[in-house]
Amino acid sequence: MKSIGEQKKRILGFLWEAESPISLKEASQRIGLKARSANMHLQGLRKLGHVSRSAEGYMITDSGREAIGFPKVDESFAKKVLGKTPAERSFHFYRGIDRPTSILSDSLVDLCEKIKTLDIEPIEFHMSRGDLENWISSLGDIELARRLRMLRERHLTGQALKERIYKTVRSRCDELLKK
Repeated sequence: MKSIGEQKKRILGFLWEAESPISLKEASQRIGLKARSANMHLQGLRKLGHVSRSAEGYMITDSGREAIGFPKVDESFAKKVLGKTPAERSFHFYRGIDRPTSILSDSLVDLCEKIKTLDIEPIEFHMSRGDLENWISSLGDIELARRLRMLRERHLTGQALKERIYKTVRSRCDELLKK
């Protein structure tokens, strides 16, 4: 794979964080480049296959994700990440230190379903400590772990936090199930 410069990595990182297509105007404003310069970089990234363009705007591709350090998402990767874990590697939910809930998740899909039904207290507890992102990283999905870290850094709480986590994990599960 051809190496890309720091500016192009920054642009790919921005597109990855956006999670939806971005117009040239918005990309140039948020990246801090003149439209002409942003267009030049985006066209170069398109030629490399790291970015695609639709009527809605520019989006990062799987190749672009790999270029910024995420593992290749293929059937083998999806199987590994979505597979059930042994009991000792399952995620155990707590309400706080020394306050277990007796609820555990043995897979990413199971985690998604548990988040939908759990009270907010264990979700806030684990998010504030980075526990969910660490467990997901241990499954091998550093991309989803990074998305959860970004959510944690936004300091969401309550139902808004729960809904964003559910949506983020559900979206990733759906993506992996298609592989």
